[in-house]
Amino acid sequence: MTAIVAWEFRARAGREAEFETHYGPSGTWARLFARSSGYRGSTLARDAADRGRYLLTDAWTDRAAFDAFRREWGADYEAFDRECEAVTVEERCLGWFEAVEPAPGR
Repeated sequence: MTAIVAWEFRARAGREAEFETHYGPSGTWARLFARSSGYRGSTLARDAADRGRYLLTDAWTDRAAFDAFRREWGADYEAFDRECEAVTVEERCLGWFEAVEPAPGR
């Protein structure tokens, strides 16, 4: 099972490119998360109608892998989160989801 956490963000006007550098699939956050063997990758999507609104998903082997990452790298996570407040106006966790795996034979 893959655990996915989804976030909705609003980037600060004029700082969208910097936001994408930090939150993109090979960005600063992804490199931080890659310290954990339980991290499976991130996706970033921009709203087609509202160019400052984004959907971000981070995939982990399970929620326990993320929790272990936070215990080990929590100080770095918090410091980077504070730094990234400069490029965001709004951040909202949409929740944790479980990836639906295809049925055998499909």
